[in-house]
Amino acid sequence: MMSDTTVLYSALAILGLPLASYALIFFFGKRLPRQGDFIGVGFMGIAELLALRIFIHFWQVGDPTYRVEAAFNWVDLGGFRIDAGILVDGMTSVMLMVVCTISFLVHLYSTGYMHGDRRYERFFAFLGFFTFSMLGIVLANNLFFLYVFWELVGLSSYLLIGFFFHKHSAANANKKAFLTNRVGDWGFWLGILAFFTATGTLNYFELFAHVEAGTIKGALLSWAGVGLFMGCVGKSAQMPLHIWLPDAMEGPTPVSALIHAATMVAAGVYMVARLAPLFGADAMMVILYVGAITAFIPATIALVKTDLKRVLAFSTLSQLGYMVMALGAGDSPNAMFHLTTHAMFKALLFLGAGSVIHAVHSQEIPDMGGLRKKMPITFVTFLVGTLALAGVPFFAGFYSKDGILGSALAFGMTSGHYLPFILGIMAAVLTPFYMFRLVFLTFFGKPRDQHRYDHAHESGLNMTIPLMILGVLSVCAAGWQTADKGWFSRFTVPYDVPAIAAEFHLAAPGHDVPAFDTQGGHPVQAEADHGDAHADAGHAEPAHGQDAHGGDAPGEDAHGGGHHDVAHTAHQRAMVMSIIMVIIGIAGAYWVYFLRKVDTAAIQRRLSGAYRTLQGQYFFDELYAATLYRFTLWWAMMCAAFDRIVIDGIVNGTGYLTRSLSWISGLADKYIVDGAVNGIATVLQGAGEGIRRLQTGRIQTYLVYTSASVLILILVYKVL
Repeated sequence: MMSDTTVLYSALAILGLPLASYALIFFFGKRLPRQGDFIGVGFMGIAELLALRIFIHFWQVGDPTYRVEAAFNWVDLGGFRIDAGILVDGMTSVMLMVVCTISFLVHLYSTGYMHGDRRYERFFAFLGFFTFSMLGIVLANNLFFLYVFWELVGLSSYLLIGFFFHKHSAANANKKAFLTNRVGDWGFWLGILAFFTATGTLNYFELFAHVEAGTIKGALLSWAGVGLFMGCVGKSAQMPLHIWLPDAMEGPTPVSALIHAATMVAAGVYMVARLAPLFGADAMMVILYVGAITAFIPATIALVKTDLKRVLAFSTLSQLGYMVMALGAGDSPNAMFHLTTHAMFKALLFLGAGSVIHAVHSQEIPDMGGLRKKMPITFVTFLVGTLALAGVPFFAGFYSKDGILGSALAFGMTSGHYLPFILGIMAAVLTPFYMFRLVFLTFFGKPRDQHRYDHAHESGLNMTIPLMILGVLSVCAAGWQTADKGWFSRFTVPYDVPAIAAEFHLAAPGHDVPAFDTQGGHPVQAEADHGDAHADAGHAEPAHGQDAHGGDAPGEDAHGGGHHDVAHTAHQRAMVMSIIMVIIGIAGAYWVYFLRKVDTAAIQRRLSGAYRTLQGQYFFDELYAATLYRFTLWWAMMCAAFDRIVIDGIVNGTGYLTRSLSWISGLADKYIVDGAVNGIATVLQGAGEGIRRLQTGRIQTYLVYTSASVLILILVYKVL
């Protein structure tokens, strides 16, 4: 068993290792052997071992409420204070394992896939920076530092999606990803500000306590929760901000695996699961429907795509929709469980796709065919990943997806909202269909490009070993159990918010704060009857917040058993329907693409409108180009015209008027003021000069002047 201090130091080491890898490779990579790739692989290997050590520690503890937290004052401006700290609990330990495992395998895989690239060392540096950013999100204990690392993940994705920046498509893709995420992050930041303004804190658990105590509630809680969820809509590519993820395939394939499995798109789901008590009932309903729609629509698009990586990208969109749908149904454990299993088989599928692309030098499925004979390891592992993604029983994806569908059905049975479950079950039949379409067209049949087939070969061990490891994890990661019964229940369960409120000496309105143990600071007794107050604080109903995953909610009321029966029945029905959907999907793909019993070209011609719509991805890009983009350009043009005509007109007119007044002032100064001064001086000077000449120093002259003066005076006197 590890001490709390050891846990904290290990977590800090995990955070620091990829950052050190980035710094060393970025600044010294060109001077190091193998351009420093061994540093990235080695440091991530050490981080993986440390993450495994923390994971085992939390397994041994077996208490999902156990957490280790430490912080120090970072900014203190009197009334404004921000602490910097890390939080390690069961959810953190699972995410550390996910991120470090996938990142380590991607680093190892990249030594083969990126070999010979002219910016080889920079790629490994950016991988380290990307991993560091995601680990910061996982370990942050407050909203401020969550947001800091959130933005660093956005920067990292920008650098890696556009790694081949000499290609216009890659340069456009990274800008599209970066700007689309800014839209979601704007709402995310507003949500953070709303919670901070209302409560005065950014710490996760203090916020939970304030929400339970009713410090923030009603419409403000709903809107603040929707604001936070906008961050998830951007990062986890939920509709309508999903448009960046398919274009992100312009990045190198290992980057695609890292983004889709363990870093960027996982950040949004993790954030909502981590902050689950901050979302009121209205916000939860928004989350539920956004997730359900995202689960279904991208699955339909994947049916017609011919780019290998884009099919997997739309598959990721659909699976992220499942996770978000589970969050909206109040079942964050199953959402995180599916995130964990999905990370394994989706990383496997992307790395397998990279192995195929590396062999045939093409991403287009029509250029492939029959590759199972040339690439047996890639084929077997890719098939395993496909079976897991399709939700075939005894593979990891089956158990996590079954839990989500069961929660969605249970929510529908208790609330009457069945549409999310219907969309989810429809996506469940589409997923095996388009994935086995991909398998049959890529690995079976006759080669459609003989030249590419002849030059295809199995990848090296540095690429196939990660595939085999991920293949094993795609089978056993779920432990052949659902989230509420298997190993995952030792790490993550819904928060006991009243106990957290009591920990911070806060309680729901009308309830007393329990007595505290003065030694340990933990509540001696928990207030049992908190369900009504919990609902008053803006939370979703306990029926789908706790019972959806089969657990007994703290403070469960007399109807708790009924809710448990509903959840149990829903899970059984969802499991049966899910298996039926999988069978139909695989059988349909086998009938159409393996046996060739259906003329797909004829169907495309007959349903040309639907086909163009799916190929055009429902024309979201065109819609945004015709509305938002055009409005933005028009608004920019109007602002430029206003600046040019009004602002510049005022400024330039003022300048012209000032110059004119200055010119007139100059003339007045020159000819009037200076003229008067100079004229007086000239007169005085002339008078002085004349008087000076009268002073000759001769007495005779003075007598003449005197006599003349006397005569003039006498003359004047006589005249007057």
